Amino acid sequence: MRVAKDLVAASATPMVLGILAEGESYGYAILRRINELSGGELEWTEGLLYPLLHRLERLGHVEAAWRAVAGERRRKYYRITATGLDELAEQRRQWDTVVDALKEIWLGPGDTRPLTARPQVRPA
Repeated sequence: MRVAKDLVAASATPMVLGILAEGESYGYAILRRINELSGGELEWTEGLLYPLLHRLERLGHVEAAWRAVAGERRRKYYRITATGLDELAEQRRQWDTVVDALKEIWLGPGDTRPLTARPQVRPA
């Protein structure tokens, strides 16, 4: 399955902020975590991630610092700020609304069956 670019773009900010809310991280580790969380369905590129991290930094949602770890090359580590946590909470409220609306459309009130098990309604 290939996730549409529009959906990837719309979900990028809450995904990165959510990952950074788990703890500070660097670019490659964030890319691996996204791949892991999506079961390999989302394979972001550096071209998507780094401009987003720079935008989040400009907005004050994340802070970055360069660090050298013994035996490894220097990496830029990102951490979420208090403003970023507030933005993550707002993003979560918005996504909860979208997901709830989609569930109502796809499943109907109280219907928890998988979509494939639901009868198909054909227009008259």
